[in-house]
Amino acid sequence: MLIAIDKYGSITLPVSLRKELRLDQESYLEVSVEDGKFIVLEPVAVQRNIRLNNKGLAKLEEARKSGTEELPEWLIRDMRDAETDTEQ
Repeated sequence: MLIAIDKYGSITLPVSLRKELRLDQESYLEVSVEDGKFIVLEPVAVQRNIRLNNKGLAKLEEARKSGTEELPEWLIRDMRDAETDTEQ
């Protein structure tokens, strides 16, 4: 499979490859070089962290009650699992 590097240094992975590897626009890839000539792209999971104090957690709870239709899916998931950060 031949792909080109554009003038910004970016590459585009073909749709067939993205589907095969189940990659979407929120996917992350770890890049490494092996033997000085092989570029290896490895899919990785990235977990976002949101750290809140009690006041921030209260505001988040208020936001939860007001609805989340306009928020990105990753933030909705993080809001569902948010807890107070007691390590300060």
